[in-house]
Amino acid sequence: METKEERYRMLYSQISELIAGEHNEMSVLANVAAAMHDAFADCYFWVGFYLVRDGELQLGPFQGPVACYRIKRGRGVCGTAWDKAQTLVVSDVEQFPGHIACSSQSRSEIVVPIFDKRGEVYGVIDIDSTEVGTFDAVDRQYLEELARLVAESLAR
Repeated sequence: METKEERYRMLYSQISELIAGEHNEMSVLANVAAAMHDAFADCYFWVGFYLVRDGELQLGPFQGPVACYRIKRGRGVCGTAWDKAQTLVVSDVEQFPGHIACSSQSRSEIVVPIFDKRGEVYGVIDIDSTEVGTFDAVDRQYLEELARLVAESLAR
């Protein structure tokens, strides 16, 4: 069986080729969400993007069950990652103050900011798992690399 690192390296290569030369934001994000969900279907319950629009995070392309439409800055894991401009790894969402339960099945979460060329957060990658403790430093490292790849593809 492949290690988590090997799976991420393969996913990075796949996404790099998949989005090369494509600049349509929704198309890129939709295919990236699908590729990520497929690559980690055994541990990603929900994967998608929230984009900064009109002073809030608004739901973008995703894979998984229905989700919250809007998240305010500083609220929940996504809004806090946006506000702090840093990746948040939450082992148990029930222990995170102000967690927004878009789904009662979510037990752990990682949220990775996507930065534009000016260093401003313009969106986040949000990934949920039904298991406590799913995400770690390996996920953080590779998902931050994927966030940079997506930003570069979209010339952000």
